[in-house]
Amino acid sequence: MMVGVSDDRPPEESPANTADPTTPATPPQRLRTLLVIAAVLFGLDLLTKTLVVANLTPGDPVPVLGDFARLSLVRNPGAAFSMATGMTWLLTLIAAGVVIGVVRVGRTLRSLWWAVGLGMVLGGALGNLVDRLFRAPGPLQGHVVDFVAVGWWPVFNVADSSIVCGAILLVALTVFGFEPNGTRVGRGSERSGGESAA
Repeated sequence: MMVGVSDDRPPEESPANTADPTTPATPPQRLRTLLVIAAVLFGLDLLTKTLVVANLTPGDPVPVLGDFARLSLVRNPGAAFSMATGMTWLLTLIAAGVVIGVVRVGRTLRSLWWAVGLGMVLGGALGNLVDRLFRAPGPLQGHVVDFVAVGWWPVFNVADSSIVCGAILLVALTVFGFEPNGTRVGRGSERSGGESAA
């Protein structure tokens, strides 16, 4: 009679069991976050412009904080804060290029804060692009609706604010070494504390 031989060898290790616990997990892709932020800001920009056009008259500002802050309807053929007013068609093409570029970068994005910054830029660019495409005097020549007047600052809108604030955030992330892929310069593949918290 043969005695059964027990096999005490451990089961073969699966790829899941061989992962190094000291290796940080890959951050999730952030395209959805970017698009949600862009959609919210685009919707807010569109809503405020619609209300302003329906309720304000050009040249008849409405005081909010005395003469310091006012709602003043202005149709702007230029860029943010009324710059480059004679280059509307070129600004339209630039805005379209920004939208395409941001979406392409967003497909591989893994940093939460980069997603926030790019989402702000994308939402603002879309808001002003829609004005240039669909408002008078015509496609590629449309004037952007601006309505927020603060002190001596040029009149602006939600889209302008989104673009500027998003750009400032992206510059800050670059200066402090935060990469779009979720890593930080000088730390190799190690994720920064701010990213791990995200």
